[in-house]
This record gives sequence, structure tokens and C-alpha cells, in this order.
Amino acid sequence: MGNVRETLKSALTLEGALGVALGDWKTGMCLGYAGTDNSAFPVANLELAVAGNTQVIRAKLRVAQALKLDAGIEDILITLTNQYHLIRMTQAIEGLFFYLALDREKGNLALARYKLVQLEKSLVI
Repeated sequence: MGNVRETLKSALTLEGALGVALGDWKTGMCLGYAGTDNSAFPVANLELAVAGNTQVIRAKLRVAQALKLDAGIEDILITLTNQYHLIRMTQAIEGLFFYLALDREKGNLALARYKLVQLEKSLVI
């Protein structure tokens, strides 16, 4: 079992990981973050990214409700020209999400999704 800091450090071991954070979409608060200090995605931006992507999650939940979709959100992918930004909702702890910025050339999106699922299982709050 890992606490937030250990879990986020483990996520950074992914090839191409630029930064990762754990956020609460209900409050917009960042519970923790870790980054590589890469100029492509400064660590200081992670708290802002959590707050901003809280609005993305809320909007998607409103749309899903309006469409009467009978399924929960697992993740949301934002594809930039040089990065993937993956928002992964935690299934075990309601209201929390991982935010991962991944270099498109170096990273493996499928592996990143798998790793976040595994990390959630060991997350202790």
C-alpha cells in the first residue's frame, strides 16, 4: 500500500511521464503532485491543471447525465500535438482522479492507463 507521495513518484517511472497529480474533482483541490521539472510541462502547472480539469470532469458528468448514460467515466484523454493528458477517475475512492501528462513520442498510452489502474489499487489516503 502506498501513500499519495509514493504513488505519484511511482507514476513518474512511466517512460515519457512529465508530471502527475492526484486531485479531488468535487472541490478542485490538488492532494499531491510530482513532476520531472521538464520545460515541456513545468511542475508548477500541475496544481493549476488539477483545478482546470476539475471543470472538464464536471462538464463531462453533466453531459453523461443529460444523455442518460448508464455508465461511469473511467478516463478522459486530451491529445495535444506533443503530449497526452490523461484524466483517470479513481474507482475505489469517489471524487478523486489522477492527472498524468505524458510525452507522445516517449510514452505509451496503454501502459500509462494500466499503471494508473494498478497504482489506484495501492493508494492509501
